[in-house]
Amino acid sequence: MDRMAAQLRLADAGDARLADYVRLTDVNLRRSLEAAHGLFIAEGEKVIRRAIAAGYPVRSLLVADDKLETIADAAHLVDAPLYVLPAEQVARLTGYRVHRGALASMHRLPLPSPAGVLARARRVVVLEDIVDHANVGAVFRCVAALGFDAVLLAPRCADPLYRRAVKVSMGAVLQVPYARLADWRDGLAGLRTAGFRLLALTPDPAAAPIADVPRADRLALLIGTEGTGLSGRWAAAADQAVRIPMSRGIDSLNVAAAAAIACYLLAG
Repeated sequence: MDRMAAQLRLADAGDARLADYVRLTDVNLRRSLEAAHGLFIAEGEKVIRRAIAAGYPVRSLLVADDKLETIADAAHLVDAPLYVLPAEQVARLTGYRVHRGALASMHRLPLPSPAGVLARARRVVVLEDIVDHANVGAVFRCVAALGFDAVLLAPRCADPLYRRAVKVSMGAVLQVPYARLADWRDGLAGLRTAGFRLLALTPDPAAAPIADVPRADRLALLIGTEGTGLSGRWAAAADQAVRIPMSRGIDSLNVAAAAAIACYLLAG
């Protein structure tokens, strides 16, 4: 490519051109700022390259002056500004030490509709009210690695493009198609209309072992939040409740671990 980021060396974290990167650990601020400006933050050269490859436009790049080499390759892919700042100023700006060296502010793309995502999928994970960004990112990584096609999110689920989710997923949220359901109460109706068999993942010992579930052409795995699991409404709407058999009195797993096992057993 002929494009190249324009390198701009700055000295002060208070520079107005760095507003996209302010207080990255402040969840409430970032939700407001990112929604208002239609942006998200990608961290680390590998994730930034994946975002670029997925078609997300770059607003700008930011790197500490002692980590400039970590972004050199990705900088050749864009014509956005590349801000270089002393390491201590990067930490002051973002609220933490950026161990992966580089950050990028990216434009969000419009989300597809649930129907559009389902039209091209056979295996789908549906997340209900998982509000922990790390868990959402980890589930996306499982989906990408283990052969599922897409993710649907209930309205209250955490944002997959929040920095922590993108980082934990290692960029999988930028590769896996996903959509957000507009309606929680009847949000599963579209899956049934599209011909999906709905499986509710639960620790209930009365549920069928997941390895024994007959395969269907189209499967949707419903996963609820840790602690309370799926709501009664969504559990009742499923075609079948399924569980991962466990030993030694353990009744449940971390939601990401459970998703990984379930996706592995149901893929194909």
